[in-house]
Amino acid sequence: MGTRLLLVEDDPAIARTVAYAFEREGLAVTHSLLLGDARAQLRGSRFDLLVLDVGLPDGNGLDLLRELRQGAHPTLPVLMLSAHGEEIDRVLGLELGADDYLPKPFSPRELAARVKALLRRAATPAAAAPPVFHDDAAGQRIFLHGQPLALTRREYRLLSTLLAGAGRIHARDALLSAAWGDDSESTDRTVDTHVKTLRAKLREADPGREYISTHRGMGYCLDV
Repeated sequence: MGTRLLLVEDDPAIARTVAYAFEREGLAVTHSLLLGDARAQLRGSRFDLLVLDVGLPDGNGLDLLRELRQGAHPTLPVLMLSAHGEEIDRVLGLELGADDYLPKPFSPRELAARVKALLRRAATPAAAAPPVFHDDAAGQRIFLHGQPLALTRREYRLLSTLLAGAGRIHARDALLSAAWGDDSESTDRTVDTHVKTLRAKLREADPGREYISTHRGMGYCLDV
């Protein structure tokens, strides 16, 4: 049986466009307009990934995400879609266990690329002894292999955000919002510069290992 995706989206035009992009990648797509239908599909069939819209006519997609993580599908990869671009929406979805988050409007090609990345990660066995990060939020410190990293305040916020969503691609604007807030003088280039210094400090703490990967046109990912 091939790779199967469940797409939960109430806009038929968006659903057709997205399904076409997925099918061009050889993925089998089942489309649900409503949360109730999606719940029935998840009970009766096996899926490899869920693309879930937040705003649906019969409820909030975040409620379904919460049910999945607390119920029979705690590890099913989930990519959230939402017309809301506010930071609180992204943070809530990720805290509830979403693997990635893409605000509307979006490029179908970018969505397909993110889905393929999630599927690759899901198919890759976890390392026997993964590197250990520890985020001491109270002390604003992050430890790698038990040793504290010498981070500036901005570097701490940036790495903490990447760590909270480890394995997911974070867009530059989302990282900028998380680490710099309303600082109008900060730009995407500011993120790039701080990522460069973060990489140098991580290499110094763990030589020979690259933790932060760049996804051209999409953003950065912390690989643990």
